[in-house]
Amino acid sequence: MRRSPRLAPAVALAIAGLVSAGSALAGDAAWRDSIAWQGATARMQADGDGWRLQPKAGAAIDIAAQPMKTDTASPMFDGLFALAQAELSKAHVEAISDNAYDNGRPIPCSCFETGEKWRYVWTRDLSFAADLSLAKLRPERTRDALRFKLSDLRVGAPRGTYVVQDTGSGGSWPISSDRVVWFLAARGLVDARAAGADADADAKRFNDEVWHALTDTLAQDRAFVFDRETGLYRGETSFLDWREQSYPRWTADDVAFIAQSFALSTNVLHYEALRLGERMARERGDARANEYAKQAKALATQIERRFWREDRGLYMSYIGTAAHPVPFEAYDLLGLSLLIDSGIAPGARARRALAAYPMLDSGSPVIWPQQPGIAIYHNRAIWPFVSAYSLRAARKVNDIARIEHEVRSILRGAALAGSNMENYELVTQAVHVDEGALSGPVVNSPRQLWSVAGYLAMVMEGVFGLEPDGNVAPKIPATLVPMLFGQRDRISLRLPDREIVLVRPAKIDGDLLVAGKREHNGSRETVQLVAQRSATKAATPPLDAAAFAPASPDAPSIVQSGSRWTIDVPVNHRLYIDGALRSDVSPQVRTVQLPQQDAQQCASLARVEHGIESLHSPTRCIGVDIAIDGAWPRSWRAPKAGRYAVSVDFTNTHGPINTGITAAVKTLVAACDGVEERRGTLVMPHGAARQRSSAVVVDVPAGATCRFTLRDGVNMSYLTHNARYTGGAGGIDGPLNDATLGALHAVPLRTAQQEKSAR
Repeated sequence: MRRSPRLAPAVALAIAGLVSAGSALAGDAAWRDSIAWQGATARMQADGDGWRLQPKAGAAIDIAAQPMKTDTASPMFDGLFALAQAELSKAHVEAISDNAYDNGRPIPCSCFETGEKWRYVWTRDLSFAADLSLAKLRPERTRDALRFKLSDLRVGAPRGTYVVQDTGSGGSWPISSDRVVWFLAARGLVDARAAGADADADAKRFNDEVWHALTDTLAQDRAFVFDRETGLYRGETSFLDWREQSYPRWTADDVAFIAQSFALSTNVLHYEALRLGERMARERGDARANEYAKQAKALATQIERRFWREDRGLYMSYIGTAAHPVPFEAYDLLGLSLLIDSGIAPGARARRALAAYPMLDSGSPVIWPQQPGIAIYHNRAIWPFVSAYSLRAARKVNDIARIEHEVRSILRGAALAGSNMENYELVTQAVHVDEGALSGPVVNSPRQLWSVAGYLAMVMEGVFGLEPDGNVAPKIPATLVPMLFGQRDRISLRLPDREIVLVRPAKIDGDLLVAGKREHNGSRETVQLVAQRSATKAATPPLDAAAFAPASPDAPSIVQSGSRWTIDVPVNHRLYIDGALRSDVSPQVRTVQLPQQDAQQCASLARVEHGIESLHSPTRCIGVDIAIDGAWPRSWRAPKAGRYAVSVDFTNTHGPINTGITAAVKTLVAACDGVEERRGTLVMPHGAARQRSSAVVVDVPAGATCRFTLRDGVNMSYLTHNARYTGGAGGIDGPLNDATLGALHAVPLRTAQQEKSAR
């Protein structure tokens, strides 16, 4: 297993903070005009009104003065702030293009392109960039760009305004279901005053557009993505959408699991959307405010309950399906940071989790642990925009070590590369590492929009403390004082409409500088910084950020033995049954027996090496499985009363497994004698082989006959936005929401009382 040098315990940083304001830590003077890293050096020189950057490799870059300016002791810091603004200006376009739309022809849009290599607008990239800083800096253009990702339906119902989920795993939404990130961006542009008669007309129009898109999209996701059994929203992790990079390797050919699993980041984004819905509904006197508040509170409770992993002190990136909700040894920095910023996590637990998340001198990995045999991209990587969200979370919980390291990581990456790159290799922070088939990052682009936005956020919010509401609340680790202040007593940030001046104390007798006395002189706000001493904690051995997980094992072998099922558990493996770890497996006992019963029982294995658990094997379920064939609507008489999971065999070959817009989505209507009609969603993603859809849970009385009807749901091919899609089926040739169906299956589940007894 490949290892990297470990980060020194965070308490060492607190000791370093106990220095006088006039002193400098060794090496920090170099951070003012040069950054040396692993044998390479980047240099910055003030050049008249601008700067000249000599990156790690290549020609020097001249950086012109920009509308916003920082004045610190570090030409490197000031020049890179100007570079980020220059790169943002380059992202301003009047047309965009992508080979999957209009065959690559330009599409008019007064918006932002995503990067030097990415000339289109994607919902996720744009929204995170807007939330980090673009909504504050470029509100008009951000509104126009966000509008591009709204659409009505060209077919289907109910008609309305919906956020576009871009092409993705298994045919896009609802396998990928994080499109509600759009509302994270929109909340920074929504203004309660826009309803006034004297409000800016475009701001007022945008408020109305957000409200309609919010209510329609939330209703659609509640109908097709929300799982009533778990109280969570199904679907893939946000941003981590290349499944082999962070999901079990077997999902490369099977995304049905992803469609039915639950991700931390995606659920937090739904929570934030519900909170915005509550706020906007109250402003309008709309009765849905209380319902949104109730849904948000219930979702927060389930997020906190189901994603926390006490043995690690971390929140899991995702968990298994409703049938087998197993914990995964998988953690991601974006999901954790969004969770902390949302306020869902209790304060003590939020601080513990962020402190426990591993980091190197290079920065913080976007996932942990790393996955073996997978090329560098999300795996073994630093992404600057995620580091910016980590910095935001660190400020919220006063994690001084994390604040400093994210500032330095973002700064160093841009300096050495000469641009705000999409990503870096984890240990070297290089834009590319040659390792044969594992080389990477596999894809990388200069001036990536969310990286640019992350750099700007690092300066404005992370250092100068400019928060989304306009308040100034700096939290500067004392270890950054030599770089930022040098021998100066103040630094400043000049924005188009205001200036922020931070004045350091004469003596620093703590490890964190925060706001003290404030003075206002016109548009200038001067903040006297005061030193705080953080609470000392016992150091805990840090996790190795570059450590690899073991490879996922094969599915467990389950053999019938008389009236029981027998499972042999290999050495160094853990067995999970129905979402829970079997504690009766030991070095001496490697065989588990399960009672043979009608109710479904699901099992998976995880391998353990060096104290790290692999991602799970494929799940194998046993129990009675009743096939229901025939013409639709199909009828079935239940052999006994109980709860049944009803799903369907299908094949969907309308697109490749990694992209497209034609995941089949159908509504199953179950009308059983003596009970209220039940409706639920059957999701059928792309795949080469026959698969089993998601399930709808139906309560069936004794002796009842059930009639099952299928109705069309909705998928992304129904959106007018995708009428110009030329990358596959469902676009210019018309909407497509179809799969080849086989048998319907009714699988008995344990009753609520049986579940309680099992726990």
